[in-house]
Amino acid sequence: MKPEPSCPRCGRVVQPPGLWTSAWQCDAHGPVAPLQGIRTPGIATLEAVLPHAQVPVWIPWPLPGGWVVTGFAEVGDERTGALATAVALSGPNPLGGVGELVVVAEDPGIGLGARLAGLEGSDPGLGFDKGPPDAKVRFDGHEMALWNLDVGRDRAVYAGEALAHWLWVVFASADTGILMGEINALRDLRDMRDGGSAFELPFGAPSPFLERMLARRDTSA
Repeated sequence: MKPEPSCPRCGRVVQPPGLWTSAWQCDAHGPVAPLQGIRTPGIATLEAVLPHAQVPVWIPWPLPGGWVVTGFAEVGDERTGALATAVALSGPNPLGGVGELVVVAEDPGIGLGARLAGLEGSDPGLGFDKGPPDAKVRFDGHEMALWNLDVGRDRAVYAGEALAHWLWVVFASADTGILMGEINALRDLRDMRDGGSAFELPFGAPSPFLERMLARRDTSA
């Protein structure tokens, strides 16, 4: 059964468009684009997501050693296409144990990246980029700046702007963020859709971090 769409900012079930509005409605956040169910890792998922993606589907490339793709999520419907995408990855934390990573691209105001980062709003907040960037990644010959956000001990979060969309890189746990120093470039998986150079992705078990952070909430919550 296909999961019910939910609010990308809080996880509440959203009401579909009706006679009086063309927007999905969240009881807490009003008109929103709907978060669809988390998709399992695999080529079949990519074939379903990529044709409708209106924003990049980012992946660090090359991947850190031993890391695999563990899930996808997107926000939007059949009318809008995907206005936000999330790619989850898992692998060895250099400091021990297993780490999780989610890379999000989204239009302004969607709020998926902020939710994964543990923030209340829909974006990184005013002044997050006042100082020099804490990291840079390259795409198609261009550098994209990222700033580290102070969100607590359970995750490390970097945010910036890329191709007129928000770019979020969220690590769990926080010490997994040491891998940001190894991530120098991103690939847009839409290149596979548009006839770009093909490359094989390693897939693993579904991401527990993505499942936990994007769990649907009861509408009465």
